[in-house]
Amino acid sequence: MTFGIEFVPSDPVLKIAHYAKLAEQQGFDNVWITDHYNNRDVYTTLAFLAMNTNTIKLGTGVTNPYTRNAAITASSIGAVNEISGGRAILGIGPGDKATFDAMGISWDKPLSTTKETIEALKGFFEGKKVEMDGDMIKFGGAKMAFKTGDVPIYMGAQGPKMLELAGEVADGVLINASHPKDFEVAVEKIAAGAKKAGRDPKDIDVAAYACFSIDKDAAKAKSAAKIVVAFIVAGSPDMVLERHGIDVAAKADIGAAIAKGDFGALMGDLVTDDMINAFSICGTPEDCKARIDELMAIGVTQVVAGSPIGPNKEKAIKLIGKEIIGGN
Repeated sequence: MTFGIEFVPSDPVLKIAHYAKLAEQQGFDNVWITDHYNNRDVYTTLAFLAMNTNTIKLGTGVTNPYTRNAAITASSIGAVNEISGGRAILGIGPGDKATFDAMGISWDKPLSTTKETIEALKGFFEGKKVEMDGDMIKFGGAKMAFKTGDVPIYMGAQGPKMLELAGEVADGVLINASHPKDFEVAVEKIAAGAKKAGRDPKDIDVAAYACFSIDKDAAKAKSAAKIVVAFIVAGSPDMVLERHGIDVAAKADIGAAIAKGDFGALMGDLVTDDMINAFSICGTPEDCKARIDELMAIGVTQVVAGSPIGPNKEKAIKLIGKEIIGGN
C-alpha cells in the first residue's frame, strides 16, 4: 500500500509547499494537486513543489482533456518532470460537465476524448512525432522539442466504461470513493479492461481518492468531514446511494441546502453517520486504519487522503504519518 495526499490550490502556493514538504517528511509517496480554472494553476504549483521537495512524487489530481491541448499538457507536465528529477505523474480524467458549462467549453464524447488524448500523450512522452486523425483529437505531426521523460499516466475514473478504459491504457486509476462496496465494482471493471488489452491487472495502481478526516477525537474528525460528504452525496448517482442504503430523497434536501448556502443545516442532521461511513475514511487513527485494511483486501493499492484531511491539516498529516504510514 502506498499513500498519497491531495491539496487544492485554493490555498496560497507557499502554504501548499509547506504541507507537501511535511507530507514528504511523514512518508507519503505522492502529492496530488487539483486542476480547476478558478484556483491557482496546477502546473505552476507543481513546479514550485518540485523545487521545495526531494522525493515525493508530484501529480495532477486530475487535469482534463478539454481545457488544454494534449501537446500543451505534455509540455507542462514534461517541464515539471524535468524540474523534479523525474517525479511527475499525469493524472487526467474527463472532468465535470458543470465546470465546462461555466467556462463555455463543450463536454463532448468524454470517453473518446480521454482515450485519444492519452494515446497522443504517450506519443509525446516517447518523443514521437504525433500524427492522429481521431474522432475527437487530431494532430498533424506535433512533437516535443525536449525529452519529457516517461511520465506515468493515471486516469480519474468513476463510471464502468471509464474504469474499463483505465484498465486498458493507464498506469493507475484515481477513484473518488472510500468504501469497499464501491471498489468491488471498480476493481472488477479495471481488471476486465486490463485483460482486454492483454495486461496484468496487478500492474495497475488502484487508488482510493478519498474524503479523509482523521483526529484523535472521532467527533471532531466527523464534524470536519460533513461538508465534503454533503457535496459527495449531492453529486452521487441514485444507484450509488442505494448501494449504501442511503435514502435517495436525502440528496435533494442536501442539494437544496448547498444551493442556499445553508451550511449550518449540513453540519446538523442532514449529513448522517451512514453517509460519512459510505463516503469518507473518517475517525481516529484506529478507525481510519481499519477502513484502509478493508480497502487493501479488496484490491486498492494506494490511498489518497483528500479534503478535508482532518480538522487541522498539519496535525492530521503528522497523525497519518505516525499512526498509519509508520504503522505499516
